[in-house]
Amino acid sequence: MGILNLTPDSFSDGGRFVATEAALAHAAAMAGAGCDIIDVGGESTRPGAAPVTEAEELSRVEATLTELAAKLEVPLSIDTYKASVAARAIEGGAILVNDVWGLQKDPAMADAVAGGRAAVVIMHNRAEKDASLDIISEIRRFFARSLELANIAGIPRSRIILDPGIAFGKTARQNVEVIARLGELADFGCPIMVGVSRKTFLGSLVKGGIEGQLIGTVAANLAAAMCGASIFRVHDVAEHISAFKVLDTIRKCGSQAPIC
Repeated sequence: MGILNLTPDSFSDGGRFVATEAALAHAAAMAGAGCDIIDVGGESTRPGAAPVTEAEELSRVEATLTELAAKLEVPLSIDTYKASVAARAIEGGAILVNDVWGLQKDPAMADAVAGGRAAVVIMHNRAEKDASLDIISEIRRFFARSLELANIAGIPRSRIILDPGIAFGKTARQNVEVIARLGELADFGCPIMVGVSRKTFLGSLVKGGIEGQLIGTVAANLAAAMCGASIFRVHDVAEHISAFKVLDTIRKCGSQAPIC
């Protein structure tokens, strides 16, 4: 999943793709590099970011998303927790809603997804960090509630992706633990997505810090792949495609040891 932020204040690339031409060019480049989904967002979800109104969010994403749908073959996702924005984006060509509050922020979101026959990313989130939590138990409780809401609305389980919400309401230790314990979420029967790209917690793992640098993101995503993740939300598509090709080759070799 390639990230397309149409925001002035995202932590990594805020303002770079606000202009429609720049957004279209970047989306085309990510598609050409091999991404399977382009995730379009009009509101930064970084810690401390100022919330925006529905009207402002729509003004940032609607025209660009419609053009992307007309010009690209890569499926589009809308990164929003507002049901009205999700509904308009689906009308404009999005097939996936990436909700960072997992259907639990806007009570109309589940119905908007179901009504649009879209898929949904249910992401775990918390308003505040709590270092005392067993974070996987907390995520499982959250997912159970979100899946209940999805079921009531009529969203088929086959259209649901789960995201444990790395760096959303979690300590650095919990972020690492979530990646290491991803396998404990497999019994929900949904694909697992992770979004670690360029996040600050990566800098706490090595001397000198590496947040914002590609190597930390790739390393974390490869670890997540080994632990059960199958969808990766990233800024740097081409580099991840190459890294995953290497990982897949090694995995296949491992399953066919005599050939190696």
